[in-house]
Amino acid sequence: MKQVLVLNSGSSSIKYQLLDMDDRKRLAVGIVERIGESAGSVADHAAGMRVVLDELQEALDRSNLAAVGHRVVHGGDRFRGPTLIDDEVCDTIRDLIPLAPLHNPTNLTLIEAARSAFPDTPQVAVFDTAFHQTLPAPAYTYAVPKEWREDLGVRRYGFHGTSHQYVSRRAAELLGRRPEEVNMIVLHLGNGASVCAVREGKSVDTSMGLTPLEGLIMGTRSGDLDPAVPAYIARQTGRGAEEIDATLNKESGLLALAGSNDLRDIDAAATKGDEAARLALDAYCYRIRKYIGAYLAALGRVDAVVFTAGVGENSATVRAGAVAGLEKLGIAVSPKRNGQESKEARYISPYWAETAVLVVPTDEEIEIADQALEVLGRAG
Repeated sequence: MKQVLVLNSGSSSIKYQLLDMDDRKRLAVGIVERIGESAGSVADHAAGMRVVLDELQEALDRSNLAAVGHRVVHGGDRFRGPTLIDDEVCDTIRDLIPLAPLHNPTNLTLIEAARSAFPDTPQVAVFDTAFHQTLPAPAYTYAVPKEWREDLGVRRYGFHGTSHQYVSRRAAELLGRRPEEVNMIVLHLGNGASVCAVREGKSVDTSMGLTPLEGLIMGTRSGDLDPAVPAYIARQTGRGAEEIDATLNKESGLLALAGSNDLRDIDAAATKGDEAARLALDAYCYRIRKYIGAYLAALGRVDAVVFTAGVGENSATVRAGAVAGLEKLGIAVSPKRNGQESKEARYISPYWAETAVLVVPTDEEIEIADQALEVLGRAG
């Protein structure tokens, strides 16, 4: 039995899964939360790793542990794929902390703790940004001063790359075609949300930018807005850059519009006539629809529109709203198919639609484990 341990560290949490890659099944799943938040909680991610090890005592077989796979949020333009971790890789992740100050430090702490816990087991970093390193220059370049771009790394990087990569490949399988034969628009809709234009298996544009703030309206993030808004708020209120940035990331989006960042609550409230909830839902779907149109233009030909992640997989309301009015472009959902609940990858478009509309459940952990084994195969 070949095992892979997948570790996914957030700013105050560690999600983990232990996978049997021979049978592709989960042996253990868990989360360590509230790391470093209060007295009595887990002090830091190194201590969190010790909690993970305690919880894995029964399921983990060290003699059959092939790899530890780490989700790392930001690889900048340094990493274009999964990478075997060594001291130099750790130093580079550290160099990239200014691009992801909340996540890369905790990613790095967990990597170091895992290397100490499993000194003889290969460790592999899988970067959220790597799939988007195929973006062409016109798609990733911002029209800002040269020194910002060259000295400070200001450009579009994109995120959710592991999910977009997995889902685009699975969607091609559902279509009965190879990824290299298919153009598609993948909608990763969760509390964080992003769109990816995939041409022939490669990312060519994506809605998130230098940070995950750009793009769609999200649970607590504003998404696209006039870049002058923060300066205007600073002048009017005296608030500093850090405070405004925190507001746009943690107190905006659906939460600001409807008082909740849970689409289920918002949908229920809108159905009962709550005007704020209705506006939030309509604005959320409108922004998605705009991106579908933009990426249809960018790709020229779209074989499928694919919904994934928590909202994309479970909200029939959002799926219908996101493609409403696109029937003349060959994009539509069947009310019957769309309304059926299922955990399986499936079509939800009507038979006459020129473009397939699919729901494909994401599985970032399996993708990380697969990529970790792929790296070991190349290294061997």
